[in-house]
Amino acid sequence: MINFNYETNFVLDNEELISKWVQEAIASEGFKLEEINYVFCDDEYLHKLNVEFLNHDTLTDIISFDYTVGKIIQGDIFISVERVVDNAKEFNTVFSDELSRVIIHGVLHYCGYKDKTDEDAQLMRDKENHYLSQLL
Repeated sequence: MINFNYETNFVLDNEELISKWVQEAIASEGFKLEEINYVFCDDEYLHKLNVEFLNHDTLTDIISFDYTVGKIIQGDIFISVERVVDNAKEFNTVFSDELSRVIIHGVLHYCGYKDKTDEDAQLMRDKENHYLSQLL
């Protein structure tokens, strides 16, 4: 099950399509979906979580809390809509594409992909692009 929650003045206009896309990506990676809660929020909300739970006093576009057990995906993904808007401008892309990238990025973490090293980050980006091509 995928749940979409809103802590800011934003509503995803294609929840059903995004939900199906995420579920197909999870299955393609050899995992089973139990539950993902997406929470769309603003910078202030996400910054507070970043400080409280991760001791990072910075703005970020996404924080994911992974409760995956084995191959059963479970977690909470918090996305700052404000950061996604800024990222879209910075990377010269449209908001909906950048939002989709962030949405799948959190799921890929649950599937075991990392992004701390350059090599891992490139693999993560390749996977993001692969799944984005299936959505767009």
